[in-house]
Amino acid sequence: MKVFRLSAFLVMLSFLFILGGCIDNPSNSASGDGGGESQTEETKAEEGEKLVSIGYTGPLSGPAAYYGERTLNGLKMAVEEINNNGGFEIDGQTYKYNLVSLDDKYLPNETAANAKRLLQENNTPIIFTPHSGGVKAMQVFNEKENFLIGAYTSEPAVTAEGNELTVRIPPSYDGYIEPFTNYAMDNFGKKIAALPTSSQYGKDWTEALLPYWKEQGGEVVYNSSIDFSKDTDFFTLVTNALKGDPDVLFIGGPSEPTAKVAKQARELGFEGGFIVMDQAKLNEMKTVTGSLEMLNGAVGVTPLVNSDYPGTAEFIEKYKEKYGEEPGSEAGYHYVAMYAFMESMKAAGTVDDPEAIRSHMQDGLDAVPKEKEVYTIKRIEEDGGFTTGLRIAAVENGEIVTINVNE
Repeated sequence: MKVFRLSAFLVMLSFLFILGGCIDNPSNSASGDGGGESQTEETKAEEGEKLVSIGYTGPLSGPAAYYGERTLNGLKMAVEEINNNGGFEIDGQTYKYNLVSLDDKYLPNETAANAKRLLQENNTPIIFTPHSGGVKAMQVFNEKENFLIGAYTSEPAVTAEGNELTVRIPPSYDGYIEPFTNYAMDNFGKKIAALPTSSQYGKDWTEALLPYWKEQGGEVVYNSSIDFSKDTDFFTLVTNALKGDPDVLFIGGPSEPTAKVAKQARELGFEGGFIVMDQAKLNEMKTVTGSLEMLNGAVGVTPLVNSDYPGTAEFIEKYKEKYGEEPGSEAGYHYVAMYAFMESMKAAGTVDDPEAIRSHMQDGLDAVPKEKEVYTIKRIEEDGGFTTGLRIAAVENGEIVTINVNE
């Protein structure tokens, strides 16, 4: 009897082991190993074609998910267009792109883990990320691992540190400090309260703006930050910021939570101006505030829909048709950057040598077709930063107006 029971137990145990082998272990899944599943369908190569995988790691969940999706949308559009037009050729070989995207939840450690996974599984010569913390996390090893970083951040430090395989896509934010300050002081006054995002990007922006503000005779009456990944009700934070009776609020981060801060400030009686960090976009903030009137006195970067580069209008129409909304600068810059990287590969004669591709980035920029110039990127500096003309905008009388800045 005991032998029978033991045999039955062993049979059942074997069955459970077999069954267990048919079930995915969550600890071994993509989402449990440094990032979420790919958000894009894999491209299929036709006979005679080869695939080049391009990596993306950004926030596709959490408070910054909408921002991450819009950055990814620009890449998707460029990749789909290139592939649908037959790809591109180098030395008679046709290539198409396979875009592989992973969720990093806006966390630098997740960005680094995602990058290593993209390299191991997809051998990506270029990995895009839309936040400075993620860029810096990858810069720890990208030169050693030999891959290019497509850095969508205006943080000047990511190129100032001499990483030779980093390309900073948008203009450096330090060009905005003077015109933003001048506009806010001229129209509202010299007392400022700072309440930006608590990310590294927010800290760096604050460390650049507030000393300049004081150099111009201004006073900082409050200096704190908001962790948008944790805080959803800003009443106490905004109330504390307004106790010093500021003329101007310095705010910023992703558009949606930044707009909530501005809205709550208005509801608490604030009548002054806003300096808006360049990550947030005035037109996108309107979707939260309900009107631009609530943002009167805000100065920030010029929204893409208020720009007029050679390829802007066509891109806006295509984007609206595909996604049902107006595009922001993050989508536009990623779109044109993907074309620039493709042209750089063609000029370098290689799809898998990041150093050669980087050395031909100016050739790539020069070769971008006019109709693809959602932004006109004039040149790449020696440090790896793209250069475009400086444009800013403000909300006046419920409308977005552009402000001339000497370029």
